[in-house]
Amino acid sequence: MDVRPIKKLKLYGFNNLTKSLSFNIYDICYAMNTEEQKSYLRYIDDKYNSNRLTDILTRVAEIIGANIINIASQDYEPRGASVAVLIAEQRIVDEEKNHIRSEAALAHMDKSHLSVHTYPESHPENGIASFRVDIDASTCGKISPLNALNFLINSFESDIILMDYRVRGFTRETHGRKVFLDHKINSIQNFINEDLLENYHAVDVNIYQENIFHTKLILKEFDLDNYLFDRSKKDLPPREKKKLKKLLKKEMNEIFYGRNIPEVPKEF
Repeated sequence: MDVRPIKKLKLYGFNNLTKSLSFNIYDICYAMNTEEQKSYLRYIDDKYNSNRLTDILTRVAEIIGANIINIASQDYEPRGASVAVLIAEQRIVDEEKNHIRSEAALAHMDKSHLSVHTYPESHPENGIASFRVDIDASTCGKISPLNALNFLINSFESDIILMDYRVRGFTRETHGRKVFLDHKINSIQNFINEDLLENYHAVDVNIYQENIFHTKLILKEFDLDNYLFDRSKKDLPPREKKKLKKLLKKEMNEIFYGRNIPEVPKEF
């Protein structure tokens, strides 16, 4: 579903509303030993390096109808990557020199940008490893980052997704009345495809009067094979499968609910 403007809304001057979408995506994995953990982290670093992340954000800009002003990217040691993209609703060109003005890019940096950061990590003892992606998309004007939401979710292996959307500032109608929201929304879920949303349990925590929306998703189906790195559940004894299922579900629930859960009993 695309963001649709409120009908018959006529604005005075430029639309100054800033629409900000921030979300975290988590991929959870179990690596049996230190070498497997290192292999998993190398796999994640290779799959989601700065070049791949740049391609994703470039596609996001195309989907929402934004023009790219500048791209900065970096791969880190020992792991992780970041990409920042400055965007504008309209192409900003110096007519005399026929190139994009650097001062215009600076002026747009705090309002219209896309950024992504990755955080691969692992538990020091029990073999659990996770990959977190932080994505921020902030646009100024008619364009909205919500239009790229489905593409972003599908671009990563998303076990858990935590999303925040907020509309900041105000613009004015032709007679001077302030407009604090220029499109209809009562939940971020409104902008996620039904087929995609069907795969997740969803929870909303919204503050409608402040134009603040929060949605978190966690996968409904749990198949141990989807969480084992370079292994199959058929190769594991029943007791081991039961133990790993408890460990993985505990990890996912802690991330989803944002708090630590008591440790799994030792007999497991």
